[in-house]
Amino acid sequence: MCEVTQPTLPADRRATEIRHLDAVYEMPVYRTREDWEARAQALREQILVATGLWPMPERTPLNSRIFGRVEREGYTVEKVYLETLPGFFLCGNLFRPPKRRRPVPGILHPHGHTPLQIGRLDHAEAVGSTLARLGCVMFAYDMVGFVDTNQIPHTYGGRREALWGLSLMGLQLWNSIRATDFLASLPDVDPARIGCAGASGGGTQTFMLTALDPRIAACVPVVMVSSLMQGGCLCENAPGLRLDTNNMEIAALAAPRPQLLVAATGDWTRLTPEVEYPAIRSIYRLFGAEDRLAYRIFDGPHGYERPAREAVCAWFARWFLGIEDPERCREGTYPRDRPLDLLVWYGLAPPKRRLHEQALTKNLIRSAKKRLAALRPRDEAGLRRLRSTLGVALRRALAAEYPAPEAVTAQPRETVAIAAGTARFLTLAREGRGDAVPALLLQPTGEPKEKADAANLAVLLVHARGKAAVADPLSGRLSPLARACLRRGAPVLTLDCFGTGESPLPSPDPRLRFLDTYNRTLTANCVQDLLTGLAYLRGLRPGAPVALVGSGLAGLWAILAAGLAAPETLIADVARLDPQDDDAFLRHLYVPSLRSAGDLEAACALAYPCRLFLHNTGGKFRALWAAGLYRELGKASRLRIVAHRASLTDLVDWIFRA
Repeated sequence: MCEVTQPTLPADRRATEIRHLDAVYEMPVYRTREDWEARAQALREQILVATGLWPMPERTPLNSRIFGRVEREGYTVEKVYLETLPGFFLCGNLFRPPKRRRPVPGILHPHGHTPLQIGRLDHAEAVGSTLARLGCVMFAYDMVGFVDTNQIPHTYGGRREALWGLSLMGLQLWNSIRATDFLASLPDVDPARIGCAGASGGGTQTFMLTALDPRIAACVPVVMVSSLMQGGCLCENAPGLRLDTNNMEIAALAAPRPQLLVAATGDWTRLTPEVEYPAIRSIYRLFGAEDRLAYRIFDGPHGYERPAREAVCAWFARWFLGIEDPERCREGTYPRDRPLDLLVWYGLAPPKRRLHEQALTKNLIRSAKKRLAALRPRDEAGLRRLRSTLGVALRRALAAEYPAPEAVTAQPRETVAIAAGTARFLTLAREGRGDAVPALLLQPTGEPKEKADAANLAVLLVHARGKAAVADPLSGRLSPLARACLRRGAPVLTLDCFGTGESPLPSPDPRLRFLDTYNRTLTANCVQDLLTGLAYLRGLRPGAPVALVGSGLAGLWAILAAGLAAPETLIADVARLDPQDDDAFLRHLYVPSLRSAGDLEAACALAYPCRLFLHNTGGKFRALWAAGLYRELGKASRLRIVAHRASLTDLVDWIFRA
């Protein structure tokens, strides 16, 4: 911890710099492979949590059906449907060489946002016929809400679904993962040679799938990887997805696997030769694999025209078939007027078990609750499992870090004498992050007026209305709890968490879309500020115990913060929040994927073995996971839960009990 003079409150970057899909982004510099691999692990966790795939859903039977084989000149086409989730179906077409003596490469082909909702019908046969004639199997499949995969619309999702990590993008990414399962299971496909290519929104699916699934051995995202535009549709913008990152970093997760960036001079990929390609190449260089990354740029608008399609086929021919001559990958003839040959449900009744939107959401939430219940910790092994699963999920959903004390700066602004000691106005910040947290440090002078049972204890006392609800040094007013702590010789730190008191609320342009894809929510920022405050106190009194006390809604922030960096003592006002009520989370505790990360229930258990006092529960929140864990591990005396609001005597007793 270091201190510098700063008389005025600096701007908080979180309130002044609103990230969005059309901002201009830069690729961070990674100097060693180890640095990148640590970042890559964090990015993959973030993507999985944001898209509702952490922990990974159960891979239920695909119940795949391949039928309707049509013979073409030099290839065949078949219709396919898969049950990627119970009651949820993905449809597409399988293009195959007519003769396959041994397993051949398999290519996944997600489509983009095509005119007239024709989806995969636009380009599937052009690419599929070429790849099949070269000797590959290609599976072209629908976006959700397009063509045959039409049981729910391409507008799926909202804030309630986001709480559970459910989104249109998450459903499409899961479909891509299950499509990979399907393709790898075919006896005529070599599972070591699976590739993925798609344009526009299909390009987003391509680099997202490649980032997460190591089975994708080569990829070609077409007209999508850009520093200028990150994707303009719901299916490309899961809430929480691009916090502190961008598509260049995500596309770099393919390294060192072969990747071709296809760009166009008339869209947002026009800078690929000067910007995106060198940025991603810097990561390939760390692996000694610069020869596995290339780009092609074509004159024209955003699209998937013949030159781009032929570049896709040539890339897979080179890496999977050893064909170096691009002339062999030229597009041949194929029928352009027979879409009925490709439609899955034409002349076939869909399975009756197909679910509509509300029923699917209900099933997905039920499945999430089942996965959470299976992670309830009952012993030390269960606690370790919880930390490696929901501990990661909670940290990534909040996008919060518990900084090292030396990484927190405290900038003094003003010092005021008070009857019980001194009050120092500070601004807390994390190095390199640009945040600015207004804080007030109350320090006692002289000998404690009352005996303190916990030597060197420091207290972080926070209120949903900010530090003014705890102390007003200029008028000499202190809250009873702050005064009691000072009388016992304990310093008290209080904060204006993000958006409270002196900390300004951001005011983004109302025309900006998908803000929670790129920016932390108010709740997440408040939790981060508590973690910053905890780190500051640990630096102020190294080795001393810290008590975190949250009042009003700040009690809920305190529970989440304690789940990431357990203080020695936690007292949390639960504000009578009903943990079964999604609307309560939407009103008071909105963080995408928070509920699928276990929310308050998991956070209380993750805070073990801190001394935990939950009050003002109204009998609604019983912290059953923590209660069972503390009891089974012989620490029941360290947990107290009451329905009423705790008295001052109860609070002081819990803070200073030895």
